[in-house]
Amino acid sequence: MKASQTAVVLIEFQNEFCSEAGRMHRAVRAELERNGTLRNAARLLAAAREKGCLVVHCPFVFDRRWAERVCACGTLADVNEAGAFRPGEWGSELAEPFIPARGEVVLKGKRALSGFTHTQLDHVLAQRGIRCVACAGFLTNVCVESTARSAYDRGWRVVIVKDACGATSRANQEYVENQIAPVLGCAMSVDEFIASLE
Repeated sequence: MKASQTAVVLIEFQNEFCSEAGRMHRAVRAELERNGTLRNAARLLAAAREKGCLVVHCPFVFDRRWAERVCACGTLADVNEAGAFRPGEWGSELAEPFIPARGEVVLKGKRALSGFTHTQLDHVLAQRGIRCVACAGFLTNVCVESTARSAYDRGWRVVIVKDACGATSRANQEYVENQIAPVLGCAMSVDEFIASLE
């Protein structure tokens, strides 16, 4: 893969998931530790920057008005009940060491599952001549999977960077790695992904 034609999409590396005081951290803590998610994601980000990939940060912010207009059930209802990802609050901020560097894209408007929905991601990737979309982040079987499916449907090559993702259980993580990723493209470790970049 050519680094210049590859986008690394970092999904929801926010305090709610990444920090111990985050409202959603307890749900993913065991998998973060087992998978080495945060350490691996930091290595992925560093390599993407060094090799010249497009880095896209894709935070989620709960939009109460929108959620009230649509059927905010399931995951969105859980987020609402937890009081998580509120606009302007600490939990919604990107966590260290995932603070964007100059020139990196920070999407605005993500309030649903896919990183493409309500954002400019489609336009950003097309404008930059991207051919491969590598997804990492939270939750593996929710927003990462949804973003990967959307990228596939739009014609991009898809990689799920499996050890830079976090789920609420090993079963959910392995389901995406083994059943979903091969349908959309492939799952790679951070090391495999870095080695594949030209």
